[in-house]
Amino acid sequence: MARQQHFGWFLSRGFGPHGWGHPYYEWNYPWHRPDLYQQSVRDLEQAGFDLVIIEDALSLGNADTLDLRIRSAYGGPKHDPLLLAPYLFDVTEHIGIAPTVNPLAYSPYQAARQFATLQHLSDYRFGINVVTDVGSSRHFGAEPLAHDAAYDRAEEWLTAVRALWHSWGTDALIADPSTGHFADGSRLDPVRHRGEYYSFDGPLNALPFPSLGEASGTGTGTGTGTGSALPGDPVVVSPGGSGRGLNFAGEQSEVQLALASLDVASIRSYRAKVLDAARAHGRSAADIDILFVFKPIIVSSPEEAQRIVDASAHPSDEALLQVAAGQSSDLETDLTGLDLDRPVDPAIFGDHVSRGSIKGLLGAFDDFADATLRQLLTAKARLGRISERAGYVGTADEVADFIEELGAEADNDGFIFSGDLHPVTIHRMLDELVPILRRRGILRTSFGAGGLRANLRDF
Repeated sequence: MARQQHFGWFLSRGFGPHGWGHPYYEWNYPWHRPDLYQQSVRDLEQAGFDLVIIEDALSLGNADTLDLRIRSAYGGPKHDPLLLAPYLFDVTEHIGIAPTVNPLAYSPYQAARQFATLQHLSDYRFGINVVTDVGSSRHFGAEPLAHDAAYDRAEEWLTAVRALWHSWGTDALIADPSTGHFADGSRLDPVRHRGEYYSFDGPLNALPFPSLGEASGTGTGTGTGTGSALPGDPVVVSPGGSGRGLNFAGEQSEVQLALASLDVASIRSYRAKVLDAARAHGRSAADIDILFVFKPIIVSSPEEAQRIVDASAHPSDEALLQVAAGQSSDLETDLTGLDLDRPVDPAIFGDHVSRGSIKGLLGAFDDFADATLRQLLTAKARLGRISERAGYVGTADEVADFIEELGAEADNDGFIFSGDLHPVTIHRMLDELVPILRRRGILRTSFGAGGLRANLRDF
């Protein structure tokens, strides 16, 4: 029996115009209504996926890249994914939903209250994908922070949010109709927080999370004001791939949304960094799942795979500029006017630009001096056969072979498939793959109880 793995879906465009620029937009789903996402998330739950992570950005970007970001709806508009989550919970029973949240946009008290409410309403299926983008600071009247300082703020924010979640101590909630005694105020922690970035008082006025042991037989109850995670808390996801980001994941996260080359050596190396960081903070491999972003192109035959790969071998300048436009949106830096045949000067990337996005542009190259922009973009445009471990184009059986290999050889926890949260996209990618993964024992066939955290700890 193959090693069982976890699977999720990354709604990579965010709560935006799904399908725009593709023929399946003409299925005529209104992207700003919940129906599209509800249908899709039901199918993902049926497929046995553990969670959906919804990308977000608070800003349309700076003036230099504004048009690039909205011209093809690549970087905007984006509606608030937190407000989409209840609609997805309403039509599902097991799958977790983790909208992207930025500490810049939520005070700790507001965040703790809203997220606690969603955790209750969803029956423990709520998560938060914590990002540290600082390019949106001007929208909130805040000064932008340097990369590492933004992580410092996020750590203080998350510690404060957890302290508020736990401010109702053990046995504070009595709810005894025979005595008329609902709660004991002496058992509440006042949580007087005075930090570098936040200053506020508690306790939280939202209810504590009841004992997961009572709810599902999976754990123990709430606690004593600690800033560490407890079993009833919403699951924390984080995507950062820098040294500081990996340390944040090791200390704070239950899921690391990993961007890396998908080969045995790279996955082993990446996992080692995250797990070393976890152990340095007194945690273990059992406390965090490292799930790698994966976007395969699944086709009907090896011959079709080869045809697609061959067609991508020599991209035109027009094709490269399309790749450059997408990269420009991610990087909030206009690459489209640069000389294709000169190296990129890394000085063009401001402090607000994600280190992971810059590393993503570099790809297999170690340094910008090692390649021209044409070479960087060509590497993005070219495709490869997954059967040859040269790319991600292949049949469902070949993709399943790849997934099974990384579970066995790299001890991989699983994958986050990436794409529009659209029925056409989901079925194109998963219709043949799901049965194969299940027959091999890689993909779950049923869910237990206890919500998203329990999904991740089932195996």
